[in-house]
Amino acid sequence: MKPFAIAKKKTGSIDWLSFGAALALCGLGLLTMDSFNGNDPLFMRQIIWILLSVAVFFGASVIDWRFLRRGGVAAGIYAAVLVPLVILVVLGHATKGAKSWFDLGPFALQPVEFVKLALIITLAKYFSRRHIEIRNIRHILVSGIYAGIVFGLVALQPDFGSAVIIFIIWLGMVFVSGISKRHLAALFMLGLVAFSGLWFFGFHDYQRQRIMTFLNPASDIHGAGYNAYQSTVAVGSGQLLGKGVGYGTQSKLRFLPEYQTDFIFAAFAEEWGFVGIIIVFALFGLLFSRIVLIASRGASNFETLFALGVFFYLLAHFVLHVGINMGVLPVTGTTIPFMSYGGSHLIAEFLALGILSGMNRYAAAVHRGAYKKEFSGGYDAI
Repeated sequence: MKPFAIAKKKTGSIDWLSFGAALALCGLGLLTMDSFNGNDPLFMRQIIWILLSVAVFFGASVIDWRFLRRGGVAAGIYAAVLVPLVILVVLGHATKGAKSWFDLGPFALQPVEFVKLALIITLAKYFSRRHIEIRNIRHILVSGIYAGIVFGLVALQPDFGSAVIIFIIWLGMVFVSGISKRHLAALFMLGLVAFSGLWFFGFHDYQRQRIMTFLNPASDIHGAGYNAYQSTVAVGSGQLLGKGVGYGTQSKLRFLPEYQTDFIFAAFAEEWGFVGIIIVFALFGLLFSRIVLIASRGASNFETLFALGVFFYLLAHFVLHVGINMGVLPVTGTTIPFMSYGGSHLIAEFLALGILSGMNRYAAAVHRGAYKKEFSGGYDAI
């Protein structure tokens, strides 16, 4: 099997429902950014990012991704993604308080978005080879080291939102790998120790203040609690049908900061109301259900674990973003998949869906072959 082999049938395995849901979410994000007013310079940039991301999706969907099962490939990808993280921590310049972007002139690249995919590949490879003995806590700890190195480098930027998502990806993949119930308490204690260490030695003062403000948002609505307060006001003011596309006062009058990125759900909810929220939830529900379906059809444990890793990756972004925008989680600066402005996360998300489509192609062939063998009497148990 040759790396990056191109499949003969290029579009037969594409899950058009998940792709359509993702594209619809992109469209809703565009409407929230611009709302036909023509006042937002990010609108045209986002259209370019969407077109580029769609091209990445279709390019990834025609690749035979079975080469990722090779241990050397996964290890090489993992090592490669650590390099830009180290460069950012050591030599990067802070933008909005974090060393998270490479400034490339007309646009910026945020490598952590691709690091998340690389971590999913690494963990899927690790767990797929050890699924029988996964109950051994040694494998939980080793996988935790893989995730912990990335977590630490991202937290040092500091990008607490992405660090939390990296932790959720690892934790979710550990659970679906067959973790022993008796290890849950140990993991919980490790989490408390890690959080305590971050609180005293890792978090900046403004991050600790955000958490304290989360526990009592009304204590500082003109300071650390301002963003959370304005976000909840925007969501609540949308009521049932919303104020109408382009008539969101909290976002368009700039009371709501970063409404194209970190608070785009709140801006959308203000204009579309409860009905619009249901539409967004339905689209994400469709997307998540299709990813789980692809996971159930995986040609091997690796494909199944990778698909579930993508599920946890997108679900973590969705839950954190919505929770932050509705005032039930502390503000950490997290985008919502496909809707928020930005090229790095959008390309990474469509790349993930494209890889799933590529995996779905040969998974379908494997399942058809197994079906024929089973009913012809020639099926051998694995």
